[in-house]
Amino acid sequence: MSSPDRSAVHDSSAGVVDSRDGAVGRGGGHLDRALLTVASVVVLGAIMSILDVTVVNVAINHLTRDFDTSLETIQWVVTGYTLALATVIPITGWAADRFGTKRLYMTSLALFAAGSLLSGLAWSAGSLIAFRVLQGLGGGMLMPLGMTILTRAAGPQRVGRVMSIIGIPMLLAPIVGPILGGWLVDDVGWRWIFFINIPVGALALVLAARILPRDRPQPHHRFDAIGLALLSPGLAALIYGLAQSSSAGGFGSSKVLVPALCGVALLVAFVWHALRIDDPLIDLRLFKNRTYAASLTMLVLFAIALFGAMLLIPLYLQGVRGESAMTTGLLLAPQGLGAMLTMPLAGLLVDRTGVGRIVVVGLTLLLAAMLALTQIQADTSYLTLSVILFVMGLGMGATMMPIMSGALQTLRRGQVARASSTLNIFQQVGASIGTAVLTVTLASALRDRLPKAPAGSESSVQNLPDAVREQLAPLMADAYGYTFWWAVALVCVAFLAAFLLPFRKPPAPVDEDAVAGEADEAPPVLAHV
Repeated sequence: MSSPDRSAVHDSSAGVVDSRDGAVGRGGGHLDRALLTVASVVVLGAIMSILDVTVVNVAINHLTRDFDTSLETIQWVVTGYTLALATVIPITGWAADRFGTKRLYMTSLALFAAGSLLSGLAWSAGSLIAFRVLQGLGGGMLMPLGMTILTRAAGPQRVGRVMSIIGIPMLLAPIVGPILGGWLVDDVGWRWIFFINIPVGALALVLAARILPRDRPQPHHRFDAIGLALLSPGLAALIYGLAQSSSAGGFGSSKVLVPALCGVALLVAFVWHALRIDDPLIDLRLFKNRTYAASLTMLVLFAIALFGAMLLIPLYLQGVRGESAMTTGLLLAPQGLGAMLTMPLAGLLVDRTGVGRIVVVGLTLLLAAMLALTQIQADTSYLTLSVILFVMGLGMGATMMPIMSGALQTLRRGQVARASSTLNIFQQVGASIGTAVLTVTLASALRDRLPKAPAGSESSVQNLPDAVREQLAPLMADAYGYTFWWAVALVCVAFLAAFLLPFRKPPAPVDEDAVAGEADEAPPVLAHV
């Protein structure tokens, strides 16, 4: 091999692979064509996973009626999916080492498409929830793999712009997802919100096979089976307990406390276990980095508030205002437009200034929107609601990706893969808690204000006579406003944590492995998580 070829191979181990093999260069400050080519595959997979969440949110009302079940039950279509994402993410790094990054990514795409097919064929609420969990097991690996591939390829000085690339699905999802989901539910049938993933998954598989660089399995670490046995059931039990609070009569019920406390005990045991071994599923030693720890805290609180609110708003528009799924999707578009304006700008600024300055602005906008939603009425004008959602989108775009970028900026190259997986775990756990807790809070508030109404009536009000709906709508709107106060409280706590983030651009972290001459031994795209 000639000297230039040896240089290309050496660079690939540091996150740069010869462009002739379809991989990424990391020199300079721009995002080169090789990086953007790989990013196209990563973004397509992420779009399919994230878009699915917003599409399904619009269909929740219809699924409640079609399967003749309660809101507390059908919300597990969303919660089960996000919880599956959180439980599978921890094994992503080990599986990538054991089976190869490209093979794992393609397997995840195939599993997600299979889960989508089965979800579209579901015959009951229980079967749909089960198939959504299967779908989540495939989708859970897509984001951490994509984040790690792009972040390591770009390097810490371009991480903000890379996070903006990964944020493209988050820009498109709030706009395209509700509109697409509304059209499919109203005019085609709810089953097609899942069938639509099949051609997208097939395209992503073809592109992944052609574009992603070749790699070979390089198992370096033993699988932490004990950690998985503690972490995944712990998360599941905690979320399950919280979701039972409405049907059980409150958070003090034994049906809530027993599983929730068991989940907490398992998570505490995992923390004890993870601190005693060299290669745990989650590297808790990363929390010694103050910026990383503050970012994770903010991310969880932000995800609970945001993802919970994103589920409540479609329910309000359909249950209180009587709108169709398609109209609901169109009314949600301002939120995505707001995020589209701020997310690319925030990604650029993260590479130039301290992430704390950007996040404080974003959280201020988000807090203003959440406060406005607490005052929502049955006759709130759609112009006012559009402005609120637009401001909410501005805050979302200026907060989520900067938080994740800030967490990764101060870490060494060898820490990025583990940190990426942990970030995704915390985000998905926050989303699961948000959808479960805020949905349960809403259902409880509705029953308090409508004591004679049967469970799940918030979905059936849409079919009541106008005179009856006019009497019930103000009471229902008050329940939604009350629930949004919980989201406000979470954003306020996150706002305080924002001041722990750096308000100046941190120096590039020293890559100790590269200095020691060990970079050649690292996998070319994804290190072990």
